[in-house]
Amino acid sequence: MFVQQEARHLPPATTTDPRWQVIAAAIEEIRPHLRRDGGDCVLLGVEGREVRVRLTGACMFCKLSAATLEGIQARIVERLGEFVRLVPGH
Repeated sequence: MFVQQEARHLPPATTTDPRWQVIAAAIEEIRPHLRRDGGDCVLLGVEGREVRVRLTGACMFCKLSAATLEGIQARIVERLGEFVRLVPGH
């Protein structure tokens, strides 16, 4: 089952899945840097070791979006303590 929720509509504190909370918190740590450049990242869902996110704003068409996703994935893996694969969603 793929858990699909919009992080901007559902704060991590109201989600009961502890993994979701850690992943959402890791993304929240990075968001100020993305927003400073006119972009953002939205957590769409988590299924097993797959984390779906959507880059928005200036991040959508940035040449460095792949590097941004790698950085977000690294932060999530660091905080979660397990490997996950970040998948861009629409």
